[in-house]
Order: sequence, then C-alpha cells, then structure tokens
Amino acid sequence: MTGLRWGILATGGIAHAFTSDLRTAGLDVAAVGSRRKDAADAFAAQFEIPRAHDSYEALAEDPDVDIIYIATPHPSHAENAVLALENGKHVLVEKPFTLTGPEAERVRDAARAAGLLAMEAMWTRYLPHIEKVRGLVRSGAVGEVRTVFADHTQSLPRDPAHRINALELGGGALLDLGIYPISFAWDMVGAPATITARGRLSETGADTEVATIFTHGSGAVSTSISSSRAAGPNTAHIVGTEARIDIDRIFYSPTSFRLTRPDGEVAEVFESHVQGRGMQFQALAAERFVAEGRTDSDVLPIDETVAIMHALDEIRGQIGVHYPQG
Repeated sequence: MTGLRWGILATGGIAHAFTSDLRTAGLDVAAVGSRRKDAADAFAAQFEIPRAHDSYEALAEDPDVDIIYIATPHPSHAENAVLALENGKHVLVEKPFTLTGPEAERVRDAARAAGLLAMEAMWTRYLPHIEKVRGLVRSGAVGEVRTVFADHTQSLPRDPAHRINALELGGGALLDLGIYPISFAWDMVGAPATITARGRLSETGADTEVATIFTHGSGAVSTSISSSRAAGPNTAHIVGTEARIDIDRIFYSPTSFRLTRPDGEVAEVFESHVQGRGMQFQALAAERFVAEGRTDSDVLPIDETVAIMHALDEIRGQIGVHYPQG
C-alpha cells in the first residue's frame, strides 16, 4: 500500500506543526479527531481536512484512515495508541513514546499482535543532516567514537500549572527536552551500559535540569544536559580518533554540520535545505515501511524505543521524579 490516509489525533501545537509538514510533502490527511467538536472543525478547516470527528474513538473507527498520528499529552499516548491499533490503524506516536517503559511495552505488544506499524515520532532521526551524520559514523569517517555530547535547553514558562511543570502531565525537562540528546547518543553509539544522572527539581517536583553520563559497550562516553529554565546552544558533537562532527544549533532541527580533522582541516560541510519544519521525513519513512510490508522502523526500531523509555525511567528514579501514574 502506498499513499497512506493520515488521521490526526488531537489538535494542539505539535499537531499543527506536523500536519503543516504533511501538507508540505503533499501527503493525504483524511481526518482529524478531538474531544471537542469545535476544535476538530477548526483544525479541519485550517488544513482542508475532509472529516472532523468529535472523539478519538470515532477517528480510530474511521474506515478511510490508515495511520494515526498521536499528538495528545504524554500520559495519554499509550491509551490512544492502543485504541488506534485495536481498530486496525498504524500509529506514529509523538515523543516521548509513552510516559513509562511498561507503557511502551504495552503499545509494542499491541502493535505486534495486530501486525501493524507502531513508530516513535522522534523526527530528528529522519532528518537529512542526521542521516548523513549517521552514515559518516557508521562508515568510520570519524574513526573510533570516543565521546558524544549534546544539549537541549530552553527557557520555558515557569507557571506551575503549565504542562512543562505539571507532574500529572509528565512535565519536566527530561521527557520534553532531554529525550532528544539521549536518543541522539543512543543512535550514534548504541545503548548505554551504565547510566548516571543528576538533576534539579522545581517546586512542583518536575525536573528543570537533568544531566546524564552514559558509558557504552564500545567504551564511548556520552553526556547530555537538558533544561527548561535556561536557553543554551542546543548543539551536538561526536568526537572520534580520526575526526569530529560538530552539529550546529539547533541540532535536532534541519541545520548544518562540519567534519573536522584533528589538525583543524574541515573535510566536509553539510547544509540543510528543507521545506517546513522537517517533520514530514518521519511520515514519509512510515509510508515507505508500510508500502514495503514492514511493521518496524530500521531507523528507530520499536524495541529501541522501549529501551529508551526504560532508560528514562532509570534517570527519573536517580533524580527523584515521581509521576502520580507511577
């Protein structure tokens, strides 16, 4: 099957960004669902979507939808994804994939039972500059990777009721921001063998700063820093024995990078030329996987997504963040 018919589940800011990029890529957006009919109608009108549903259940049951993008707050991801899967729909689930590791296992198992694609919307992994970086690392262009470090730091609202600070909504820097550099390091040097984390918590108990140190099976060491209270460079670096790669800000969005030799010679420069935000590349990948009869991503396999969620659980445990849901 090619040319999947997309359904958009929820109508918040990230759903707007994703749907805009779907339209940029010329993909078929068939329906949208919201718990509020007026929100669904407004979203459908904005993006010229033919059908607007007043519930997530109605969207999941729509026979003219093949794949659903899950754009609800973190604690609802697992429930919404399973609803779609049980109704025969592939799912692209906004990162973080779920709130916890066990929830991620539940979605993975439901997808496998149904023979459907369940994919984390870690859109950075599918961007052209990251694909190029991954190829350079895999080819040995940097030699043996010794260190990887990246940050995702923003100055976000401090209102205790805001989603980023609300524990009951999965608030905190780790799930919203830290997942980007952590997933990036995982992509470049594999799963961590050891995890060390330190953090700072807000008055609500949500994390505002998180630092991680991972050691990896190859011997590489990776570090990350995330913050919701201060804006930093948001760059990423891979340092190897033969060269280093410096990814400019904002590393997780379409940007540029340089491959530099130890003597300072710049051996390669890459510039991104992408329409829109760049979220369409993950959607195009999902369509390709389904067209090829595959039910998993080779860029970010579902088992890796589950392992990353368990690692985030471990980090939360070390820094003392406890969601009401568990």
